[in-house]
Amino acid sequence: MKVNDIRKIVTDKLQEQLIDLRKKTREMRFSLANNQLKNVREARRIKKDVAKILTVLNERRQAEAKK
Repeated sequence: MKVNDIRKIVTDKLQEQLIDLRKKTREMRFSLANNQLKNVREARRIKKDVAKILTVLNERRQAEAKK
């Protein structure tokens, strides 16, 4: 997911996506611990997507605070 695409999404949808990605991260951690995870890159991609979403949400909060 690209940051420009994330910026176009409404804040409520971003928060829902964030919750879903965090659930996936937790599930992948358990799979990794049990040696069931086959695609380790997927975990890395999800972590980066979470960071991008959090960055956009924080930018929006700061923009609202300045108003």
